[in-house]
Amino acid sequence: MAESKMSDMIRASLDGIKDFTDVDTVFGKAITTPGGVTVIPVSKISVGFATGGLDFQSKRPISPTNFGGGSGTGVSIAPVAFLTVGRNGEINLIQISSSEKGTFDKAFDLIENSPAILEKIKNTFSS
Repeated sequence: MAESKMSDMIRASLDGIKDFTDVDTVFGKAITTPGGVTVIPVSKISVGFATGGLDFQSKRPISPTNFGGGSGTGVSIAPVAFLTVGRNGEINLIQISSSEKGTFDKAFDLIENSPAILEKIKNTFSS
């Protein structure tokens, strides 16, 4: 019984992500300027998902209501670039640069670089 409830929670969260994010979220609606240039916004999507649950053990006989669980989903959408298509078919990518990294990007960089950081620390103390 609990497995079914857990599956339902996971399915509901994933269905919500599918409904919210699709190719139109990454590549936005094309805008054509009066000069004939088409501009297409491009976004970065980050998704976080967590779920958990448990069956309660109690002195009373097991009941179908002895289940606790929850799930959560977070979605972040950030513009990163624009594709431009000129009247002659020339395609350009205009990137949006951000000098300030967000907390998530900093944490990701730290995790990604942790082997090199640990190696430097190890070499410093072993010398």
